[in-house]
Amino acid sequence: MLQDDSEGFRKSLGLLDLTMIGFGSIFGSGWLFAAPHVADIAGPASIVSWFTGGVAVLLIGLVYCELGASLPKAGGVVHYPERSHGPAAAFVMGLITTIAFTSLIAIEIVAARQYAGAWITGLNRNAAGDPTWLGWGLQAVVLLGLFALNRSGMSRFALANNVITLFKFLVPLAVIILLFMHFDADNFTAQGFAPFGAQGIETAVSTGGIIFAYLGLTPILSVASEVKNPQRTIPIALIASVVLSTLVYVLLQTAFIGSLPAALMHDGWGAIGGHLPLPFHDIALLLGLGGLAIVVVLDAILSPTGTGNVYMSAAPRVIYAWSRAGVFFPIFKQVNAKTGVPDPALALTFGLALFWTLPFPSWQALISVVSSALMLSYAFAPLCAAALRRSQPALPRPFRLRGFDFFSPVSFVIASLIVVWTGWTTLSWLLPFVIVIAGAFMLFCKRNDNAIRSVLWMPGYLIGLLVFSWLGPFGGRAVLDTLATDLGVGVLSLVIHEWAARTAL
Repeated sequence: MLQDDSEGFRKSLGLLDLTMIGFGSIFGSGWLFAAPHVADIAGPASIVSWFTGGVAVLLIGLVYCELGASLPKAGGVVHYPERSHGPAAAFVMGLITTIAFTSLIAIEIVAARQYAGAWITGLNRNAAGDPTWLGWGLQAVVLLGLFALNRSGMSRFALANNVITLFKFLVPLAVIILLFMHFDADNFTAQGFAPFGAQGIETAVSTGGIIFAYLGLTPILSVASEVKNPQRTIPIALIASVVLSTLVYVLLQTAFIGSLPAALMHDGWGAIGGHLPLPFHDIALLLGLGGLAIVVVLDAILSPTGTGNVYMSAAPRVIYAWSRAGVFFPIFKQVNAKTGVPDPALALTFGLALFWTLPFPSWQALISVVSSALMLSYAFAPLCAAALRRSQPALPRPFRLRGFDFFSPVSFVIASLIVVWTGWTTLSWLLPFVIVIAGAFMLFCKRNDNAIRSVLWMPGYLIGLLVFSWLGPFGGRAVLDTLATDLGVGVLSLVIHEWAARTAL
């Protein structure tokens, strides 16, 4: 049996615990806020967007299954690029993932506070959901509570998460059933099924909140060293959580579109979100379902808080692995011998999450940034797996993905496309930031020609994405249309996939 070389962690998580972590991390504030945003962007075709996002994440998840089963380590998403391409790749992955995870905690707590404002006056300063000082203080108290729960140990965290996640599943199920009782199929064709065409479907995936909603695979991998029988448990939990979430998300969007009152569609699909600031709560009231509205608000407070709790657990493991790779402060690889918790990394996670609540007051403000950062980190998975297949063929692979030569490049192409679909506004500063940080790391670190050669594909990849984003129609100069942009990104991705696979350490 493969052993993890992490020190101090306790193997206390079973299949149910890990699946609940996966579903709990995927199913947060996304279902509460994304439905009208993706309808604004894609109309009824937003159902296709949800399905596309689910398939994309599932393909990447299959690659992660092989990596997670082979290398069940704390903060595995940082360890994989370190193993395949060295410290520079690990540094970039650690940076991207830490920023994304900690800001995601903040997003979820902000979402919970926004919905809580429906019951508690004085939390929201305006209709956009910006916080008052009382609202921000409540967020800080909730974050402190999550910090205390995670500091008590993985067993208590898992028990709390299982209870919360069960509730998070039952409420959307009730929403689906009751909204389908008010279903009107004409809503899907009244103004055309895809009023904004293929570009609308693609944009909804990246910036409407869909990819943000689906990105919950990596918390499973971050706690891998604490999983019983990880070679079997990790692949099953990964696949089950994505498939179940895709089914629920597609049904929720279908129910949302079908139950919209006709009066809300008079101004077109682009105005739906403006009518429903608290979507499923508001639509339940419009349909006379007062009891459902109350339950939705209760879940809307609990559900994002539960997802924030999952990432409050996952982020310290990423910081731990980042430190253990030798590319971050060594104090953060300390683990409490009594609780099995990396206390310094947990404290940093809490501080960063609290910081992210300061300059970004609303849920929608960080979606594009976090979605891009997380999908960029997901894109590394196929590259790591392909490189390890070539450089370490003897590495035990309890889960060996069949058709790897197809699934690995395809999943990398999909991840790259989703990054570009996020748009020039976000990528114009995010990608240069990553390029500069990665370049500075390689410049000031101890020189190692082999290690540098193994990651030269990285700036090539990031610069290529930046160029296509600038030339493309997603907020760029529109020199290329949607099809040309997608084809160009696809060719770039295939070249980079082969390059990265051949230059493994």
